[in-house]
Amino acid sequence: MRRYFVYILSSRSRVLYVGVTGDIVRRVLQHKQRNGSQFTTRYRVDCLVHFEETDYVFAALEREKEIKGWRRDKKIRLIEGSNPTWLDLSSEWYDSKIPNADPSLCSG
Repeated sequence: MRRYFVYILSSRSRVLYVGVTGDIVRRVLQHKQRNGSQFTTRYRVDCLVHFEETDYVFAALEREKEIKGWRRDKKIRLIEGSNPTWLDLSSEWYDSKIPNADPSLCSG
């Protein structure tokens, strides 16, 4: 069975981006290499601060839509509920040569 992920990325200044993917390792790497989206590239949003997993694509898409509809303060509470120090949850997924793989970059 496939897995789907809803994720939240942050920049150092805590600009947030919510996305959905079927391959979180590949997708976060795209963001880190500045190939994720125009928004994340422009604002350097590449630190994975929250993610959720499901077996159902429609559940992932609905959850993404739900989170995107939230006010910023609610998104921050979601992040800080499981990641209070805003560490980059993907910091150990990649070779150290990947730009922006420093976990300290998520903390402002």
